[in-house]
Amino acid sequence: MFVDRVRIRVTGGAGGNGCCSFRREKYVPRGGPDGGDGGHGGDVFFVAALEVTSLIKLRYHAHWKGESGNHGQGSNRHGKTGTETVIPVPVGTLVRDFETGEVRCDLAEPGARFCAAHGGRGGKGNARFATSTRRIPRFAELGEPGGEAQYLLELKLIAEIGLVGLPNAGKSTFLARVTAATPKIADYPFTTITPNLGVIELDGFRTMTMADIPGIIEGAAEGKGLGHDFLRHIERTRLLLFIIDAGDEDPESTLRMLETELEEHSPVFAGRPRLIALNKIDIPENRVRAEAFAQIHDGALPISAVTGEGVDTVLERVWSQVERLRRQESAASEEGEEAEYTYESPFSVAREGGGFRVEGKPVLRAVAMTDFENDEAVSHLQNKLRRMGLFKTLKRLGARPGESIYIGDIELEYRPE
Repeated sequence: MFVDRVRIRVTGGAGGNGCCSFRREKYVPRGGPDGGDGGHGGDVFFVAALEVTSLIKLRYHAHWKGESGNHGQGSNRHGKTGTETVIPVPVGTLVRDFETGEVRCDLAEPGARFCAAHGGRGGKGNARFATSTRRIPRFAELGEPGGEAQYLLELKLIAEIGLVGLPNAGKSTFLARVTAATPKIADYPFTTITPNLGVIELDGFRTMTMADIPGIIEGAAEGKGLGHDFLRHIERTRLLLFIIDAGDEDPESTLRMLETELEEHSPVFAGRPRLIALNKIDIPENRVRAEAFAQIHDGALPISAVTGEGVDTVLERVWSQVERLRRQESAASEEGEEAEYTYESPFSVAREGGGFRVEGKPVLRAVAMTDFENDEAVSHLQNKLRRMGLFKTLKRLGARPGESIYIGDIELEYRPE
């Protein structure tokens, strides 16, 4: 089964709790706090791997969790950091945010990595909170929960040439002749029901990749036939090679229909370079029709995928186009602009019901790592929020004593200083 789209949920490993401990040793009357920090939770990564060709394994394993960090211990022993979790995906996988559809990453190169969920920070042990004025801290931080997200993974095959044509135009036969791929070939429509990928090897150590997509019929961009589900696989191609059956009664109309379906599926095809090959000229009457079509369309080449006639000429023409496009893309990538730095506020405050809702990663993390059953830990949280400037912001927004302050799942009561 070929699976090229799957929904997946990932959760980073939770950080380990910090330890609240005190040194107790003979002849050491004032040992002091010695609680160690918890280990950080393990991150979860998507990694592009050549040995993976489909997303089918992720369909049956839709939720991945990172390894949690170990808790801290006494004698200043820190917890072990959780091992990162690697999710192998095929090269060419597009990672989208499931809620917004925004593209988060394009894993187009082997070994490319994307951090799908960060592990939580480990909580600090009480030894980290000892100061000259607070010598006996009796609290430690909890581990931060790991990040959680949902993604939609889409596989788009990485091929430089995409074969486009009607069912039974001879695309699979052409792919089988010029590459080592072994697609299914038969004399009925929709023989190809999944994309096939092959590598073309020319003399002089020249190589290209080619994808054979299931045949396109009229209305494919609207969901008819099989082409609609797989048209996305030729969005990445540098060049389109139209394979048209020379025995077609109206090849001109067929060409226009194929171009229309591509452009209706995605505007990226409008300016995509293309070549035309008239197949099946091994049949005499087809040869005459192909030669007449080539006179109208300069550059259209007659071929026979069965006998190999004209195939070498097409491959050389394709190679010259692909090599030119490679150089253009390489020059464009070297002119990339530097990323601009943007400042992000540590928190935001908005009126909600009878109180205020506070958002922001630093604030949410501080609350999540606080043990609210420990008075010293709550006091430490209050000092941390004060240093962030949260109380000044609430006062400026007109917060009144006793109003509720919502931070994550926690509801606090506002008490002005």
